[in-house]
Amino acid sequence: MIEVIKDWFNRYFSDPQAVLLAAILIAGTTVILTMGNMLAPVLAAVVIAYLLEGLVRRLESMGLRRIFAVIAVFILFNAFVSILLFGIVPLLSTQITTLARELPKYLEIGRSMLVQLPEHYSFISEKQIQQLVEVLNREAGSLGQTIFTLSLSSIPGIITIAVYLILVPMLIFFFLKDKVMILGWFSSFLPRDHSLASDVWEEMNRQLGNYVRGKFWEVLVVGIVTYIGFAIFSMKYAILLATLVGISVLVPYIGATVVTIPVLMVAYFQWGWSTEFAMAMIVYGVIQMLDGNLLVPLLFSEVVNLHPIAIIVSVLVFGGLWGFWGVFFAIPLATLVNAVIRAWPRDQEAF
Repeated sequence: MIEVIKDWFNRYFSDPQAVLLAAILIAGTTVILTMGNMLAPVLAAVVIAYLLEGLVRRLESMGLRRIFAVIAVFILFNAFVSILLFGIVPLLSTQITTLARELPKYLEIGRSMLVQLPEHYSFISEKQIQQLVEVLNREAGSLGQTIFTLSLSSIPGIITIAVYLILVPMLIFFFLKDKVMILGWFSSFLPRDHSLASDVWEEMNRQLGNYVRGKFWEVLVVGIVTYIGFAIFSMKYAILLATLVGISVLVPYIGATVVTIPVLMVAYFQWGWSTEFAMAMIVYGVIQMLDGNLLVPLLFSEVVNLHPIAIIVSVLVFGGLWGFWGVFFAIPLATLVNAVIRAWPRDQEAF
């Protein structure tokens, strides 16, 4: 057993570059796990600055000095955030509040439908339906208290958002402006020969840069097109549902499956089994089909080489570790793991 472990260690860790890469990965993971909450504004700013770097480079290639390119991109970013905060977020908040008010009515409609099920399906007993109805009644009765509790608990969240609105833009500006100096400072702590870590970063950056920027545009396009489609039919909560559909593309396979449930429920409660319901669902299905077969190949010139099983496993694992942000960054993190595996040196003569 000891010989097997020794041979395995010699095969994968005989190269000093591999040891260095492992140390970097362990150190980075430790910092995120132990100080992730404290450094959340910094990590958010790093991610956003990485997204904006492509636009800065595009302006630089057009002959603009980096400082002016950074200022131009920073102004555009703040304008975009302002539109979200003062244009989209209030509409979303209004629709969420309206949905919360009408949810007891929807629960009552669902209860009435459940009571009628034993008449049509003999394998469903009235006792099972009664138990389920009691659960729905309890949920409907406690809904108002839950909303009140959430409104009180959201006060610290509002303060956190205010802090983010001040710190994150400031950090983004300095990350963009002083990118070379910051990267040079980090590189000064590494040995002179860190070619393996550089190779991993180059491969990850090549795949991830295209993926992340492409996902941004995919979310935007899918969300806007979905809103237009739902608005044509005057579907309730069109902005809220379109936002959910747009965000769902961040989680392949799982996201589209999960977001279909509220879309179906809202459409059914609004129209029932009608022509409008069928047409709205057809439009939704066409949008999903065009996203997978037209928009994705158009936006992603370089497809991330990950098997569907690897994507689903990464969503489950990283989501379990870091919650929402783990799901959000599941594919980028899986891309990092894939890049490390592909670049990791192996001593073929160890076995």
